[in-house]
Amino acid sequence: MKTINIGILGYGIVGAGVAKLLKEKQELLTSRIGAVLNLKTIADIDTKTDRGIDLGTTALVPDAQKIINDPDIDIIVETIGGETFAKEFILKALENRKHVVTANKALIAGFGNDLVNTARENQVDLAFEASCGGCMPIIKSLRESLVANNIKSMSGILNGTCNYILTKISNDGSEFEDALKQAQELGFAEAEPSLDIDGYDTAHKLAILNSLAHGIKINLKDIHVEGIRNITPVDIEFAKSFGYTIKLLAIGKMHENHVEARVHPTMIPDTNPLSHVEQSMNAIAIDGDATGQTMLYGHGAGMMPTASAVLSDIADIARNIICGIGGRVPILGYPEENIKSIPILPMEELYTRYYMRFEAQDNPGVLSKISGILGDNKISIESVHQKGRMDNGNVPIVMITHIAKEAWVQQALKQISSIDSVVGIPVIIRIEEIIQE
Repeated sequence: MKTINIGILGYGIVGAGVAKLLKEKQELLTSRIGAVLNLKTIADIDTKTDRGIDLGTTALVPDAQKIINDPDIDIIVETIGGETFAKEFILKALENRKHVVTANKALIAGFGNDLVNTARENQVDLAFEASCGGCMPIIKSLRESLVANNIKSMSGILNGTCNYILTKISNDGSEFEDALKQAQELGFAEAEPSLDIDGYDTAHKLAILNSLAHGIKINLKDIHVEGIRNITPVDIEFAKSFGYTIKLLAIGKMHENHVEARVHPTMIPDTNPLSHVEQSMNAIAIDGDATGQTMLYGHGAGMMPTASAVLSDIADIARNIICGIGGRVPILGYPEENIKSIPILPMEELYTRYYMRFEAQDNPGVLSKISGILGDNKISIESVHQKGRMDNGNVPIVMITHIAKEAWVQQALKQISSIDSVVGIPVIIRIEEIIQE
């Protein structure tokens, strides 16, 4: 029986999870793949800490080059993270005609086009199922399972940290900072959480998924990104009263001449299955023209869920090696000559509905002034909601709009902010009427 040798770069949480599965599930993997997956070497600067895994004959070394330059290693798994050493190691591995598996979404989102080209030039595979959605098979679904579909839209909860925080605010009435602290104590959030809570982690994943869904070059820089720092229990309670839930969504939509790609807090109706995805769980809804709406749900992070996704890539590549082929499935789902450059819609050109909340002094005529400015900017109001005075004597005014253009809304908010009776910065949350069942 053929033996396929594997090297792992990085022996942190994910790397240890991959090693654990390769060791503990070797019999199952051999029976399913028809070859022995042999973990030959692991490289990490920390070779002393006990990860609780019996490595047996597997070597643990401090030098990544011993794996990258080992002629006997067929597949290299990168779990270092970051965009410096990881990029250098992956490029060198591909140039050495080694197949590479990575969970590094930031690297794929930022430099994926270059990495894909290098893999093609050297006729090896580059796989990254674990980069998006943890154990959910999003990459495989878009690249293979939904191959006969034009993907009309995708909407996803792709960051467990943000989803946990929003769940705590919604269910317990927690303030943002308190919910974040709980997420950190439970290990859902990093000590420095900005990558998650400011939406950038989700944007990395959306950049990758957009490319696979639509056959376009990976484009991270043009994605509009907003995080959840400014979401308050007040807005969540208003949303509930209207039959909505607030989630940080990655939204991708295909139009005739452009793609929508945006990440921001979004109000979705309670009839949308995504509204019921809670705690640190992830989910994505995909709308294909042949399948209709499909939804994937699962753990988006964690040692074993992520390692499971890495092993799925290893298995695919191992099967290719057994058959003596490479590049059977195009890395981005389309042959290179069919990859297009389609622009991402500028945010100011977006049309959607809006939730708006203003805090105003309880003076006569404030509501008419706000309404007048919205009307002057072609924004039609669907409903107005005004509650009693707050502890500071001010009055919250909430409005739901009909469909309006983002540019009109931003211009109106600037004008409304200049009204003397309006206190603080107005709050807007975009509304998506998607996947109602």
